[in-house]
Amino acid sequence: MTEKGLKAMAGSRQAKLGHFIVEFATPGIGHILKSAGCDFVLFDLEHSGFGFETVKSAMRYFEAAQLPAIVRVPSKEYHHIARAMDMGAEGLMLPMVGNVEEVRHIVDSMKYIPVGKRGVALQVAHDRYRPGAVADKFVAANKRTTLFCQIETAEGVENADAMAAIDGVDCLWVGHFDLSVSLGIPGEFDHPKFKAAIDKTIAATKKHNKALGRLVPTVELGIDLYGQGFDFVCYSGDVWVLHDALAAAIGKLRAGCGTVAKA
Repeated sequence: MTEKGLKAMAGSRQAKLGHFIVEFATPGIGHILKSAGCDFVLFDLEHSGFGFETVKSAMRYFEAAQLPAIVRVPSKEYHHIARAMDMGAEGLMLPMVGNVEEVRHIVDSMKYIPVGKRGVALQVAHDRYRPGAVADKFVAANKRTTLFCQIETAEGVENADAMAAIDGVDCLWVGHFDLSVSLGIPGEFDHPKFKAAIDKTIAATKKHNKALGRLVPTVELGIDLYGQGFDFVCYSGDVWVLHDALAAAIGKLRAGCGTVAKA
C-alpha cells in the first residue's frame, strides 16, 4: 500500500499488513520488515520482556525504515502509556480494555491538552529532537498518535460499541486467545460464543467507522478475516516465523542428507 502513517491507515479500510516483534529488536529489524513488504510493525512489551530503553532504540530503527510502529505497553498505567509516547511510538496498543472509563484514561494519558492531560516533554524522541512552537507540537502529537484498544474480555465485547464511539479511539484489536479464555472457551475459536463476540466487535467498528485488527497465524486466516472486516492484519511474529521456516528447512535437509547417505 502507499506509504502513510498509522492515523491515515486507520482511516482507510484498505488491508494493512504487519508483523509482531516479541524477540528480535536488532538494528536491522526495521529495514528487514520494510523490505519484506510490511505496512506496520507491532512491538510488544506485554509478553516480550522488552523495557523502555529497548523501545527508545527500536523506534529509531523503524523510523529509519519509514515503518510505522505500534507499541503494546504492559498495562494501562499512566507511566507506561506516556513513556511509550515520549519514546516515539506512533501507535499505542493497550491490553484488555474493558470500558469507556478506561478508554478516557488512556486518551488523557497519551494526548496533550486540549485533548488530554499528558505530561509535557518536548524536543525529545517523540518529536525527533526538533525545536518548535509549543502549541504546534501539541497539535502535531495529538494528530499523529493512534490508539488501538484490545478487546480481550467479555466486558470489552459488551462495551465495544461505546468504546468505538469515542474520539481518540482509532482501532479495536481482538486478542483472540485471551478473549476465548474470558468467555470460558479457551482456544475454541469456532465456538458460537466466540463467533458472536467477534460479530459484535465487527459491528461496533463498522457503525463508528473505526479500524479492526488481529494477529493471525496463517495467510489463509488473514485473508478470511479481512473479508469479515479486519483491516489491520498482523501476520505471526518473529519467533514463530523463524522457528517454522528453519524447522521446515532443517527437516528437508535432514531427509535429503539421509537419502544421499543411503545411495
